[in-house]
Amino acid sequence: MGGPKATNSCTIEERRVGDVAILAVAGTLDVLTAPELEARIKAAAATSPAAVIVDLGRVDFLGSSGMGVLVAAHENLAPSVRVVLVADGPATSRPLKLVGIADIIDIFPTLDDALTALNA
Repeated sequence: MGGPKATNSCTIEERRVGDVAILAVAGTLDVLTAPELEARIKAAAATSPAAVIVDLGRVDFLGSSGMGVLVAAHENLAPSVRVVLVADGPATSRPLKLVGIADIIDIFPTLDDALTALNA
């Protein structure tokens, strides 16, 4: 069966737009679901994209484990693969800003904004 892969209360859908891999995450990103995101980011990076966008627009809880995966992806993939985030709202962008992740990883309010910035 195709479609998104469900892990606990999190789904991750992957697609490509040109040479950019997009991982759209929905649900809860916590200690139980973060390893799946980590595996999916690594798999996407293995296809040699110019960038990986992690779209957190439908995430309703972003725990420290999820944030750790995002920072590790940024550190492990740069500079050959750029990692950017889509996050807007109190469940995602606020915690990313509070803990300083917004200072090291580019965060955009919409997927269109992220794609525009990557193609600039």
